[in-house]
Amino acid sequence: MSSKNEWWRGGVIYQIYPRSFADSNGDGIGDLRGITARLEHVAKLGADGIWLSPFFKSPMKDFGYDISDYCDVDPMFGTLDDLRQLIAKAHALGLKVMIDQVYSHSADTHLWFVESRSSTTNPKADWYVWADAHDDGTPPNNWLSIFGGSAWQWDTRRKQYYLHNFLTSQPDLNFHHPEVQQAVLDSVKFWLDFGVDGYRLDVVNFYFHDRQLRSNPGRGMPDGSDPAVTAVNPYSWQRHLYDKSQPENLEFLKKLRALLDTKADTTMVGEIGDDDGLARVAEYTSGGDKLHMAYCFDLLGEAHSAPYLHQVFTRFNEVVGSGWPCWAITNHDIPRVATRWGGKQAPLALVKLAAALQLSLRGTACLYQGDELGLPEAEIAFEDLQDPYGITMWPEFKGRDGCRTPMPWDSTAKDLGFSSADPNAKPWLPVAEAHRALAADVQEHDPASVLNFYRRFLAWRRTQPALIDGTMSLLPAHEQVLAFVREHDGQKLLCAFNLSDSAAALTLPAGTALAQPSPMSDGAWTTDPTTVSFAPYGVLLAPLN
Repeated sequence: MSSKNEWWRGGVIYQIYPRSFADSNGDGIGDLRGITARLEHVAKLGADGIWLSPFFKSPMKDFGYDISDYCDVDPMFGTLDDLRQLIAKAHALGLKVMIDQVYSHSADTHLWFVESRSSTTNPKADWYVWADAHDDGTPPNNWLSIFGGSAWQWDTRRKQYYLHNFLTSQPDLNFHHPEVQQAVLDSVKFWLDFGVDGYRLDVVNFYFHDRQLRSNPGRGMPDGSDPAVTAVNPYSWQRHLYDKSQPENLEFLKKLRALLDTKADTTMVGEIGDDDGLARVAEYTSGGDKLHMAYCFDLLGEAHSAPYLHQVFTRFNEVVGSGWPCWAITNHDIPRVATRWGGKQAPLALVKLAAALQLSLRGTACLYQGDELGLPEAEIAFEDLQDPYGITMWPEFKGRDGCRTPMPWDSTAKDLGFSSADPNAKPWLPVAEAHRALAADVQEHDPASVLNFYRRFLAWRRTQPALIDGTMSLLPAHEQVLAFVREHDGQKLLCAFNLSDSAAALTLPAGTALAQPSPMSDGAWTTDPTTVSFAPYGVLLAPLN
């Protein structure tokens, strides 16, 4: 039964990081009941569905991205019944529910790994990636962990190395083993039968490794332009030809898609970190038999000039084919866009421009909790850090905690309304005082707030077929303004964004006739029939006759 209701195509997905969204029991950690109590906020925003970051049983070394049981809820977040109630509430509000699954690796406390490491002859001995040392005792090759150091960890039980692309406590599953693939598919089916509507698949291009364990070639000191990996991380010194993005991955994705297609209206979005992320997005989403959509990191770095974005979308249009992108400009791994693009005091106009731009692109949009409030990155003291990545890479890279602080609901509460049971509870990360003036209750009553801008834009967007499923044609590159035309079934919409902090002018192509600009335009006006003038960070969204 293939999906007929492609709600995800051109839709809007709202990512919820459970630890930081809402705490219902006063223990300082967000939970499923807290999410359920706040779902009206997401529905009122105008999203089509939610993506829940991991809530599964885990030792929490990487805060849930190290799963010890793929088919159960960690008591920290609640119970299976709490999840069942959350899904029912979401569906009643018209929201789909996607869950985050981490299949490239498990926790080292997972029973599969406990058995696998116990000997070289047990039934699960080859369920993980094991390899002998070189004659001098060094690891099998030069692969590196994203979190620092070698991707190989010595295990005294088996007297072998095991592969871990992230923490040493996150051993990589061996997808070359048919039983591993089946076990993963069984867990996917478990949640489909439970009632979820889809999956966000963590590091989806990391499932398979090169069987020959060939070393990656070097590429020298990076220039810092890779948005996926910080420039101070030696991982970025390699060309990752053999440790990920292997051709066998495509066949497994087809198996996943076939399973999802047994349930109506389901979907998958994959996270891709690759040397050529746009090409992988196109490859993994083409043909209608693999992922429904995927995102990479090209909009998740500091670069956001009009020429940079023009080349990103030019490149994507060259490779996309029948593929479908999901565009994210912030998530739980990346500094918040307000700070990343706008600095410590981001102009309000830039924050709104970023939202309008993301929501005008061809593809699906993925918002991260707090995007709709325009939250800046929180400053976290070293002694308050929780993220192992940041602790390892400090001080040049401060980790991911700055975008994971508690959601600010109530400006008058000590904890910003994070805990409904005990406002004096100590949250797992400090609340950001800089977020107090941006709390949801403050923005609710301000017509000019970022929150109300998102609501208006999403409501208007639903009335624009060209923005949901239209083509996207770029206008010529411009030093300050990114401009493109979205077109569907006779509707043409010019989308133009001044990404600079100074005034700009855009000359329209010959024969272009602008109609009255939409109410979503701001800081842009026509000075003559062929020219649009922009204030700094001005936005024009106007139908074309």
